[in-house]
Amino acid sequence: MDIRPILSTLHRHKITSLLLILQIALTCAIVCNAVFLIHQRLQRMDIPSGVADHELLQIKFAYIGDRPDAYAQAQTDLATLRQIAGVQAVALVNQLPLSGYSMSNSGIKLHPQQQQTSLEVASYYGQNLLATLGLRLISGRDFQPDELVDLKTALPALHSDDIKNLPHTVIIDQAVATRLWPGQNVLGKMIYFGNDIPMQVVGVSSPLARPDSLQMGAQNSIVFPIRLTATEGGSYVIRTTLGDREQVLKSALAALNRLDPNRIVLEQRTYDELRHDYFQDDRAMAGMLVGVIAALLIVTALGIAGLASFWVGQRRRTIGVRRALGATRGNILHYFQTENFLLATIGIAFGMVLAYGINLLLMLHYELPRLPAIYFPVGAIALWLIGQLAVLGPALRAAAVPPVVATRSV
Repeated sequence: MDIRPILSTLHRHKITSLLLILQIALTCAIVCNAVFLIHQRLQRMDIPSGVADHELLQIKFAYIGDRPDAYAQAQTDLATLRQIAGVQAVALVNQLPLSGYSMSNSGIKLHPQQQQTSLEVASYYGQNLLATLGLRLISGRDFQPDELVDLKTALPALHSDDIKNLPHTVIIDQAVATRLWPGQNVLGKMIYFGNDIPMQVVGVSSPLARPDSLQMGAQNSIVFPIRLTATEGGSYVIRTTLGDREQVLKSALAALNRLDPNRIVLEQRTYDELRHDYFQDDRAMAGMLVGVIAALLIVTALGIAGLASFWVGQRRRTIGVRRALGATRGNILHYFQTENFLLATIGIAFGMVLAYGINLLLMLHYELPRLPAIYFPVGAIALWLIGQLAVLGPALRAAAVPPVVATRSV
């Protein structure tokens, strides 16, 4: 089809055509960036925790009054929980991956007196942590019983540089090993914390996600051989099977309350629930962006359909003349579809430039990655399809105008 008549017609309706082009351009720019942001949120929600997600339970207490026997009570609690039917392993840990808050992070140095830390890691500690969380040892070994240090002993020693009361071994996850010593055997390597406190790497575990601050490196985590109590912020973590979780949780709460009724339950949930709560903002954001995209596409489609209907009404005589001169229904339909395609293409071209500019602003102010080129054709195809569907109704009505309209309009 010769598009010169179409261009001539659009030239006579410059303002109307320009407004539709701007609407399509703005929709294209927002849709491209919104779809990219949704993809980013979905990727974030799919981050592997590194633990046995569907097998873990968390119970966290608050205590009334001082507990001088807290460590003895903790060992009694753990021994009691191990006796419950269906329990595979139990630990008392300081924090959990993707829990939404971080109690402990550490800066690692590779050399003493190093001015800047080499890497910021999430610090996990607790007795029997690897087996309970479901972490796999890739190389090395787990902690020996004589390597465990109580938190109440380690904290004062940390501030006084009393190295003998601090742990001397650590287990790092695979992400830390790859980051600090790529391609090397890390067992036996020394790393330094705080005031150049040396610790030896005795094991490398499978990747373990952070509790929060995922932008610092989602799986950069380290495990210390430190015991703690529930009064020091620890949570009881129980590993069981998927089918036994509900019953084990009830039995565990009942058993712990029998041992000490003077404690308040802060958390009693499965790890799946913990993870679900952590990503609730991401789901809300993705849902909101889907709504924005749907609203923009609907408004754009209505704008295209409304303008096409207006032009069909204005051009009835012209359409009738063309039909009288031999134009078929298919010719009239093709004319309006081609006209819409040209407008959409111009709008999409401007929209891609605008989308790139918006992405640069997001990169500058919100540290988002660059918008991949694949999103431009995706946005273009979506708007082309919506444009063709929106113009189809008015175009069919135009194609149905009979040739006799030309004579009635004289």
